Amino acid sequence: MKTNKKEKDVQELTVRYRPIITFRVRKALGAQNTDCDDLVSEILSQVLEKIKSGEFRGESSLGTFVYTITSRRIIDYIREKTKVMKYAPEPAPYPDPQEILETREMSEKVQSALSRLKPRYREVLYLYYYQELSREEVAQRQNISVRKVSELVNYALKLIRKEMKI
Repeated sequence: MKTNKKEKDVQELTVRYRPIITFRVRKALGAQNTDCDDLVSEILSQVLEKIKSGEFRGESSLGTFVYTITSRRIIDYIREKTKVMKYAPEPAPYPDPQEILETREMSEKVQSALSRLKPRYREVLYLYYYQELSREEVAQRQNISVRKVSELVNYALKLIRKEMKI
C-alpha cells in the first residue's frame, strides 16, 4: 500500500511540475533546442532523488524547491555548452564572389605573363619561388653566379609587372 502511495505521489509530482519545468527550460534555451526534453526529464529525476534522499526538508514550498533545481540545472547546461563553444574553432567566412573573381583574373594574368617569358627566366622564377630554393641553390643548379640569379629574378619580375601594367 505504501509503494502505491509513493507511486501516486511521484505521478502527481510529474503531472503537476513537468509543464512548468518544460516551460522554463524552453524559455531559457529556446524552443528549437533538441536537448529540452532530456533536460526536463533529468530535472524531474533530480527532484525525485532529492526528495527521496531527504534533501527537501519542507522549509520552503515544493514549487520553490523545484524552481531552484530547475534554475540551477539550466545554468549548468548553459555553462557546459558555452565552455564547449568557447574552444570550438570559428567557421571560415563565406568567400566573397567578387574577391574570387578578382583572384582568378589576377592568376590568369600572371599565368599569361609567365608564359610569354623566355624559358630561362621562367626556370629561375620556378626554382626560386615555387621550389623555394635559395639564390645560391638556384645558381648551382643553373651553373651561373648568385648575382646573375638576382638579376634574372628581378628582370623577370619587372617584365611581368610591365606585362600586367601594375
